[in-house]
Amino acid sequence: MDNQFIRLEALLEDGALESINGKRVCVFGLGGVGGHCVDALVRSGITDFVIVDSDVVVTSNLNRQLIASMATIGQKKVDAMEAHILSINPKAKVEKKDCFYLPEKAGEFDFASYDYVVDCIDTVSAKIDIICRCMELCVPVISALGCGNKLNPGLLEVTDIAKTTDDPLAKVLRRELRKRGITSLKVVFSREKPIQRKPLDEDENAKRSTPGSSAFVPSVAGIMMAREVFLDLLKRSA
Repeated sequence: MDNQFIRLEALLEDGALESINGKRVCVFGLGGVGGHCVDALVRSGITDFVIVDSDVVVTSNLNRQLIASMATIGQKKVDAMEAHILSINPKAKVEKKDCFYLPEKAGEFDFASYDYVVDCIDTVSAKIDIICRCMELCVPVISALGCGNKLNPGLLEVTDIAKTTDDPLAKVLRRELRKRGITSLKVVFSREKPIQRKPLDEDENAKRSTPGSSAFVPSVAGIMMAREVFLDLLKRSA
C-alpha cells in the first residue's frame, strides 16, 4: 500500500511523523468546528481519538458539518465520525463518548491519558471544567470561541484568550477562568463583528436564539485548531 502521508512527510523533519504515532487526542464536540478538526488530524497522521458528542446529524447540519450528508441524517455524530475516521485510516483507534459533557460526567473521562484536548463546545460550564482539568494535569488544550453569525474566515486567528475582543463567549470564559487562577489559554478566535439578522427560533421565550452559520468560518476554525494540535505534538515529541 502506498504511503498515504508521503506528501505531508515531505514538509517535515525525518522521523517527525513517527514521533507522534499513538498520541491520543480527545475532541469535545463534532459540529462544524470539531468535525473539520478531526478530519484534518486523521489526515495528518493522528491515529488515536476520543470523540465526544451526544447529538445526531440533522438536516440543518448540512450547510457546515463535515460528517453531515443525506446518507448520515439521523445517525449519531460519534458513529458517523468514527466511520469517517476509519474510511481514511482503517488502523485508527476511536473511543466514542456518546454524551453531552458536563462537570458531573468528568469521572467517565481519563484526562490524564490524553496527549491533547480540543474543546469545540459552547456550554460555558463544560468548557471551564474541561480547561481546568487539563491545566491541573498539564494536558495541552485549545478552545474554539464563537464562530456563529460570521462569514469571513480571514478574520480567524490563534491567540491567547487574554487578547480576544468583542466575543461574548470569550468575555465570560476569561472572567470565569480568572476566578480560578487561569489567565492564559490558547484559543481560535474571530475578530469579525457578529452579523445582525432575524432570530431563527420560533419560540419567542427562548433564552437565546440559534446563531446563523456558514460553511466558511467553522471549517477553517477547525482546520486551524488541527494545525496547532499537530505542531504542538511535534514540538513536544521532538
